[in-house]
Order: sequence, then C-alpha cells, then structure tokens
Amino acid sequence: MNADSRQGVLFEELLDKPIAVTFTAPDQSSDGGALLLKGIDEAMGLTEGMARALRDARQAGKVEHRLEEMLQERILGIACGYPDGNDAARLGKDPAMQMACERRGEALASQPTLSRFENAPTSTGLLRMAYALTDSVIERERRKRSKKRVRRITIDMDPTEDRTYGGQQLTFFSGFYDNWCYLPMVTTVQFNEEAEHYLIAPLLRPGDAKAYLGAVAILKRLLPRLRRAFPKAKIFVRMDGGFAESGVLDWLEAARLGYAVNMPKNSVLKRLAAPFLPELRRRVQATQKTETVLAEGRYRAGTWFRERRIIVKAEVVALAGRDPRDNERFVITNLPWRPKKVYRFYALRGDAENRIKELKDGLRFDLTSCTSFRANQFRNLLVAASYALCRQLRHEARGTTCERAQVATLRDRLLKLAVTIRETARRIWVEAPKTYAWLTVWRVVALRVGAVLPAAGP
Repeated sequence: MNADSRQGVLFEELLDKPIAVTFTAPDQSSDGGALLLKGIDEAMGLTEGMARALRDARQAGKVEHRLEEMLQERILGIACGYPDGNDAARLGKDPAMQMACERRGEALASQPTLSRFENAPTSTGLLRMAYALTDSVIERERRKRSKKRVRRITIDMDPTEDRTYGGQQLTFFSGFYDNWCYLPMVTTVQFNEEAEHYLIAPLLRPGDAKAYLGAVAILKRLLPRLRRAFPKAKIFVRMDGGFAESGVLDWLEAARLGYAVNMPKNSVLKRLAAPFLPELRRRVQATQKTETVLAEGRYRAGTWFRERRIIVKAEVVALAGRDPRDNERFVITNLPWRPKKVYRFYALRGDAENRIKELKDGLRFDLTSCTSFRANQFRNLLVAASYALCRQLRHEARGTTCERAQVATLRDRLLKLAVTIRETARRIWVEAPKTYAWLTVWRVVALRVGAVLPAAGP
C-alpha cells in the first residue's frame, strides 16, 4: 500500500457495501473554472499590465517564477477561495491552477516565495499597479461600450473598517468603529443606470485617517482617464457624510462635477426639518405607515466659505409595536434637480456599499495580516484585481441564472468544477463530469471568453 492510498478512509456501514475513499486519482482539480478567469484575464490584460508596473530586483539567473505568474497565482487563487498566502502549499500542485498560470507540470510559487513577493513592491510600484488596474477596467468598459453611448458615469467613494488584530504598521484605534483597524477607501464607478458597480481604485489608509483622506487625489487620477475614454459622459460623485468637508466640496465644484454628499445631522440642520415633523407624526398616527417629505434649503457649515444647497428628508418611521421614530437625513448637492430626484439618486449609493460587503465576504478584502503597510496595500490590489475578473465573469454570464450572482455564488457554480487533466502530443484534455449541474451556463461563459465549438466529427 503506497502513502497516497493510506490517506483514504473507509465507510463500512453507510450502504450495503463498504465505501472506500482514496486520494489517488492523478491530475485532478476542484478548480477547473479557473480557466474561465484565465480567458477573461487574457482579454483584459489585467495581470500582464499589473506585472509591468512592478520592477523585478531579483537576479535574473536565479528567477524561477515570473512576476506575472505569481500575480496570476495569487489573483486566481483569491477568486477560487484561497485568500491567504499560506494557501500556496495547497495549490502548488493543482493541475488546473498550474495550467492557468502557464506552468503545466511544474510547482507553483511556494508560500515563502509569495511572502517575499508581497513585501517587495515599493510605494511607487504600488501606485503604478493601481494605475494599471484602473486603466484595465476603464479600457475594458470602453471597448465593451464602443457602440453604446455612455451618458452618465457615477463615482461612489466609501471608507470601510478593516479590523486588525496584530502588529500591523499604521493600525490605530478608531473611536467611530470602536476598534483597532485600517480604514481603506473603496472607489467604484457605475455607467448610465446599470446596476453593476466597477471597483476601480482601492486605497488602504491608516486607522486614524479622516474619511476624506485621499479622495481628491484619487479623483485627480481618475477623471482624466474617464473623460478620455468617455468624452461625452457627464460625471457625478456620491459620497458619505465624512466627505462633507470644505476642501473636497470646493474641488468638486472647481472640477465641474455634480455631487450628492451626505451631511451628518446637527442642531442647525434639524431645525430645517423640524417644521415638517408635527404634520408627519399626525399622518403616521392616522395611517400607521411611514410618512416622508423631501424639501430643500440653504446651509453653510462653520468651515465653509459660502452657503450650499441642501436636500432635507423629514421622515417619521412607523414601527410595529413601537412608538413612531423621527428620521431626518440631509444631502449637500450642486445638482439642479428636484429634491425627490436628488435624494433618489443619492440613495442608490447603497448598492455600492453592497459591493464592499461582497469584497469582504467573497474575497477577504479585509485579510490584511502582513506586518508591512505596503504589503497590505499590495493585498488590497490583489483582491481588487480578483474582483475585476469575477465581476467580468458575472457580465459574461448575462442572460443566465448567474447574471446577478455574487462572488461566492459564482465560485460555487462556475469555478469549483472538478476536472481531470491529461496532456497528449497535440492537445490538453480537460474532462469534467457530464452531470455537472451548471454545465449550460459554464459553456455559455466559455464561448464568450474565447472558447470555440469543436469541429464536427466525420
């Protein structure tokens, strides 16, 4: 009995015959769907562009794993459910991952090699990688929409909590989140009225960062690229309350951007909503339903140089079995639309927050456990690249049952595909179960990312 067969187990009494489970089948993988991501990556040129952004300081004669190969190993691995560098020990011999990283029959980079790789980039290299990610996503969308006019682009910017538990650099205690953390900022773009949000510029920030830190710098980098790619599109910005800072608003106006920015409550703003609340409370008592009024006014914070238009949402919420509750909201804007339209536009930013949850839950965007701050920013970029591939996978599944699936569902249905791989003199054969539940969807996506139908037999 060889060592591999001794890894097996025996179920003696489950059925009328004993069931022997052995781990001896050669050249098999549970991640055959990585080939779909490989096809998408080739079309986008994503890892190729990000690899070009890095400088390889290693001695050429001692290099065994190319930068692009290691990037692919980490980015595809994250998409397939292996977010930690330590997962390299489990992936190194996987034939599907080896094939996707163009290293058939040879081991992928080990965990120590990947750890050195993640800690190597300089701040300049990380910035160039971020540019490469942004450019790849924008260029892909420009080509995809070459025959469809883009009338409106909406940029959403959101800070989020990334809890830290070790000795990471620049982790600080946040009073708002009541925890030690980083505060990365996630920037997404939305085209026209489409539901999809495209992650375009992740930025890791220290745990004590102001909400608006880095916002203007990101916009300065992003706007010229969007305007070159979509010269006829109007660009709008939506932001949370932490961005309602004089310098940010002044810059948005100088850049001729329409904006809708949440304004945290204060006593002055509450006075703007107060005249509407008594009548709303009477209506709630009569209807037992939530009642809302949208109005507008003028407001100037203490640090602002002038007044700005503000949308006032006065609302009384009806709660079953509880007393009605006042719910005032305020949005600073320079948009000329009616209050209802402005507020509806602002409220749509909630879906951008769902993309942050998808990043965390599906791809472990918050797995920033490296000691070095730069290494953790590098990890954020890896996750962002992985998300770009998964988001494009979702697009390629349009018209199927997977067109609105989140990353975790896409992984379960399309990436976690058991395959046997064998190579002959003329072809590589990838054999999947003919009872595969998502065969039809997988085949549709494969044809859209570069596969072709086999030639008919004689």
